[in-house]
Amino acid sequence: MFNHVMVGSNDIERSKRFYDALLGMLGAGEPIRNVAPSGHTRLFYRHDGNTFCITEPINGEQATCANGATIGFKCSSPEQVTQFHDVALAHGGVTCEGPPGLRESDMGALYLSYVRDPDGNKLCALHRPK
Repeated sequence: MFNHVMVGSNDIERSKRFYDALLGMLGAGEPIRNVAPSGHTRLFYRHDGNTFCITEPINGEQATCANGATIGFKCSSPEQVTQFHDVALAHGGVTCEGPPGLRESDMGALYLSYVRDPDGNKLCALHRPK
């Protein structure tokens, strides 16, 4: 259904350091760096048929995070969820909604962690136990 997810950044090099570490631990390689016709830099991380993008806002305004929005990343184990959280914190992210752990929901048990990237975008690492 989705082709890509894109978030804005007020410091593209800070975001690159953060997402190189975070998405690298999930298996994504170096991003494709692109300069838009407007002169703004964009980074495209590709992995398993998915694309995660970061851009300097093309309208020249400050990047802001969306209130109520969360971008979820699929992890292969509870340990990888915890690693996602720890790598995010080590590279300028901040934890939100408590520590990584198992949570019960209407969709069954989920092992989750939530962090905010350096620009405030909310990220979720998720593993569905079998």
